[in-house]
Amino acid sequence: MKKYIFVFLMFLPLIANAQSSQEAIIKQINTAVSRISTMQCDFEQTKHMKMLNNKLVSTGIMKYQQSDKLRWEYKNPYNYIFILNGSKVYLKKGSRNDVIDIKQNKVFKSIAQIMMNSVVGKCLTDTKEFDVSIVDANNEWVATLIPQKKELKQMYAKIILHFNKSNSIIQTVEMCEKNGDKTIIELKNVQLNKSIDSSAFSN
Repeated sequence: MKKYIFVFLMFLPLIANAQSSQEAIIKQINTAVSRISTMQCDFEQTKHMKMLNNKLVSTGIMKYQQSDKLRWEYKNPYNYIFILNGSKVYLKKGSRNDVIDIKQNKVFKSIAQIMMNSVVGKCLTDTKEFDVSIVDANNEWVATLIPQKKELKQMYAKIILHFNKSNSIIQTVEMCEKNGDKTIIELKNVQLNKSIDSSAFSN
C-alpha cells in the first residue's frame, strides 16, 4: 500500500501542472472569445457516414453576433438556412419557412447551444454540459468535450474543438455521433468584429 501511495504522490505535481496548463489555455481562449462581437466565415462540412462508408461534403457561410445570434447557411450542394436568434430558430428551405421556440423543444435547444457555443468556443467552462480535457498539439489546442446531459449524450459521444494557438480562435469542429457517424466542420476566411446587417438573423 505504501508503495502505491508513494507512486501516486510522485505523479501529483504532474497532475497539478496539467490542470494548471488546461486552466491557462481555457482562460486565454475565453479572453479571445470575450473580444468577439461578430464573426463571419466560410465553412466546409464533411459528414462521414459509417453505415454507408461514404462522406458528404457541403459548403456555406456562417455569421455570428454576440451573444445569441447565429446564421448557418448551406450554399452547396443544396440551399438551407438555420438561424438562431435568442430563443427562436428559423429554418429555411426553398419556399418553406419554419419557426421553432427552443424553450419548448429540448432537442433543438441542445442543437442550438452546441452550434452557438462551438463556433466561438464558449462551452469549455460549462461543466454541467461537458467534461472537458485539452491537449497542446503543435500549432493548435485540441479540446475534447464529453456530453454530460441526457439530451446531448443521446446524440453525441464527444465533440472535439481545434483552436489556432496564434489567435486562440476555433478553426475546426468534430462532432462524433453515438452511431459512429462523424461531422467535421472547418472554418475558413474568418473575419472578426465587422458589421453584420441585422436582417441576416431575421426570418
